[in-house]
Amino acid sequence: AKEIGTPIIMHDFLTGGFTANTTLAKWCRDNGVLLHIHRAMHAVIDRQKNHGIHFRVLAKCLRLSGGDHLHSGTVVGKLEGDRAATLGFVDLMREDYVEEDRSRGVFFTQDYASLPGTMPVASGGIHVWH
Repeated sequence: AKEIGTPIIMHDFLTGGFTANTTLAKWCRDNGVLLHIHRAMHAVIDRQKNHGIHFRVLAKCLRLSGGDHLHSGTVVGKLEGDRAATLGFVDLMREDYVEEDRSRGVFFTQDYASLPGTMPVASGGIHVWH
């Protein structure tokens, strides 16, 4: 990517794995390349009501692993989610300090200090009529 002047690369952190993602994130930071994260396969993990892992947890793990952008979904479109929960995990991705707000799925105050944030990216089925 660096040799051909690519300013950004995309990686799927769920299928690629957290170790690969962390290694790639470090390489990107060292080489001035942005790392855009895709979340293919997330629905198998986070859309099941009876078991699985909420996307909020996956987004927090991604922030810890490294990544500049993440397909975070929206409250409309293909990657839609509950408005309050979506806004809650978007804050967990961006902000240094997030107060407890159970209505948004934030069950305890979280202080990320100087840990770099991840920019949420709306994607999938967004159009003018939403």
